[in-house]
Amino acid sequence: MSAVMISKKVTRKWEKLPGKNTFCCDGRVMMARQKGVFYLTLFLIIGTCSLFFAFECPYLAVHLSAAIPVFAVVLFLFVMAMLLRTSFSDPGVLPRALPEEANFIEMEIEAANGSVPAGQRPPPRIKNVQINNQIVKLKYCYTCKIFRPPRASHCSICDNCVDRFDHHCPWVGNCVGKRNYRYFYLFTLSLSLLTIYIFTFDIVHVVL
Repeated sequence: MSAVMISKKVTRKWEKLPGKNTFCCDGRVMMARQKGVFYLTLFLIIGTCSLFFAFECPYLAVHLSAAIPVFAVVLFLFVMAMLLRTSFSDPGVLPRALPEEANFIEMEIEAANGSVPAGQRPPPRIKNVQINNQIVKLKYCYTCKIFRPPRASHCSICDNCVDRFDHHCPWVGNCVGKRNYRYFYLFTLSLSLLTIYIFTFDIVHVVL
């Protein structure tokens, strides 16, 4: 007697995320849908460094030191790694409330505010919680149906609430938040160093 195996496809959380993000590599890569400026960032960084490696580095390696192109390659690879890590990481998207949770929250809010007369604007939806003996006001997100934690905000481009939301950066094609802020900081810092490094040795080549 043969056993009949019924295989059922498991739906992952990222597959039913209501936001405006795109996913690939089985949900491991997450980006905004507008990726045009991100591709421009890749083109500018790779193009500039390619010209530097092709025309400046051979001369500098012979007349100054072979360590100059080596350090440039290491710095370039670090910049690219931090850019891709910033672009492809989850910035800290907060899960939306399930329909049952959203209905329960709506009932709690209506019970707290009471009935609002017709034509009168309802009071703002704010929840007071105590954190470290201090009262903190949590704002309600009408899209995600949740009370956002402190410093969280809703990104209108990605249509998600992001924990410790800093801004949406089109140059990296992603939001900058709690989970990828350190990569974004290292990217901007290393890119600045790489720019100064290339500009400095371009001037050195012209002078020599």
